[in-house]
Amino acid sequence: MSNRELLSKDSFWMQEGELPIVLSTRVRLARNLDGLSYPHAMTEEEAAQVEDLILSPIENFSLEGEKLFYLPLNQLSRIEKRVLIEKHLISPAFAEFNLAKGVAISESHKVSIMVNEEDHLRIQVLLPGSHLREAFRLADVIDDHLESKLDLAYKDKFGYLTSCPTNVGTGLRVSVMVHLPALVLTNQVQQVLGALAPLGLAVRGLYGEGSRAFGNIFQISNQVTFGKAEEDTLTHLEAVTQQLVEHELQAREILKKEAPLITEDKVWRARGTLENARLLTSEETFGLLSEDQLGIDMGILPKIEAGFVSLLVNSLHGCLQYKTERPLDGHFVNFERANFLRAVYKPCKIQN
Repeated sequence: MSNRELLSKDSFWMQEGELPIVLSTRVRLARNLDGLSYPHAMTEEEAAQVEDLILSPIENFSLEGEKLFYLPLNQLSRIEKRVLIEKHLISPAFAEFNLAKGVAISESHKVSIMVNEEDHLRIQVLLPGSHLREAFRLADVIDDHLESKLDLAYKDKFGYLTSCPTNVGTGLRVSVMVHLPALVLTNQVQQVLGALAPLGLAVRGLYGEGSRAFGNIFQISNQVTFGKAEEDTLTHLEAVTQQLVEHELQAREILKKEAPLITEDKVWRARGTLENARLLTSEETFGLLSEDQLGIDMGILPKIEAGFVSLLVNSLHGCLQYKTERPLDGHFVNFERANFLRAVYKPCKIQN
């Protein structure tokens, strides 16, 4: 499979889940090889050694019939790296350094394994909707395979050893991506999300640490890995996610009862702009798509064929440029983004 065939498709996690509020689930495991320097302290020779050791177990593995395709980062173009970042298959920091490193991706993009990121191995499973248990099960299968082939850094007293002390123990990070427009519109979101930090949970934007919550989208993840069992971590985030969903649904009921005309005007204005705009920035697009999706979820707007997350990701600069196969600078990217969305929102694209 060529890089273009692999990267141009929608990732599996970009599909619509059963409940629109929970957009996606991610499980990540951090692992390191025993006796070797961590990536931040590596020489080029050590990085190449780690890559060589990991490559064979990755290339000879398939998950439920899906092979993994290994992409060395030094063989990827700048725009290919950007697409990988936009589809959450690599982290932004991972694309910045030039040591021997790469990412193994399954055909559906359910699985992404970064080699020589902050740790030697970052195993990720990404699924649409709220499927923490299934994502962890798949990640555990991959982890067991790699552990059977590699000598991983592990101590009985501490658990898995990682580059960052906050990941020591299970090395498990679990997160959900949630869409909370009604909580934002009713000015409740800071109160609701502010209560999560004392519960050991972090709140970030769409692209993790340091990113803003464009499109009323938030990532909720655990902060504690040491001394906490995987089962407890999963159960805790499941419970909190359900509470967030309930708060958002209650906020939508408030909008229906107390501000129906204002809500209808806001979502119809968003729909009209998406149907007719000639220039759209990414930040503006995320806000409009969020309001449009709220209108669809509340039964105000007719549903469209394309999914919310798919539109969000495919309207980003890298994905747009990769699709058009030409540089998009200045206003050209905003022009191409508006063209893309107008085509999606044509009357013939609306479901009956």
